[in-house]
Parts: sequence; structure tokens; C-alpha cells
Amino acid sequence: MGFFDFLFKNKRKMVEEFMSKEAIVLDVRTEAEYSIGAISGSKNIPLQTLNNHIAKIKKQNKPVITCCASGMRSATAANILKRNGIEAMNGGGWQRLSQLL
Repeated sequence: MGFFDFLFKNKRKMVEEFMSKEAIVLDVRTEAEYSIGAISGSKNIPLQTLNNHIAKIKKQNKPVITCCASGMRSATAANILKRNGIEAMNGGGWQRLSQLL
């Protein structure tokens, strides 16, 4: 098993753990990107507007798995959520994450 296989298995385990707690999948791409394709049941809140939705996300009292196109914006989003007391993880690119769900 290679290094990337190891990382992928760890991410799978984290995703499974979050989903067992009824996690919200939050796609932080733009609305235009989201409309082209997305994970079924995911919520779209573009990264640029995430700070405006913190209270609404907190109110749901569920962990959050963030995703985007490549994993960069979702990493930023996960950090913003964590700083605001929300259990969050970076799910990375939405297409790759969809394979884990």
C-alpha cells in the first residue's frame, strides 16, 4: 500500500465517522460551479459568503464536511467553521468525496 492509499483510507474513515453523526456536506464552490454537478443532498454556500451563514450552520448542531473543486477552498472553509466552534473536516474535491459517500 502506497502513501496516498494510506491517506485515502484515513480520509474514508473520517468521512464515515462524520456521516455516522449525520454530517452536512457543504459545497463551497460558486453557484455556477455547483449547478454543473454536485453531491446529492449537499448544501451550496459559496466560500465568499460562508461567514454570513455561520449562525445558521451552528444552529443545525451537526458536523460539516466541506468540499469544492480541488480541496483548496474547502480547506479554508473547514478552518473557518472550526474557528467558530463547528466540528468540520475538509472533504476535498467534490468528485473524489462523492466516491467516499
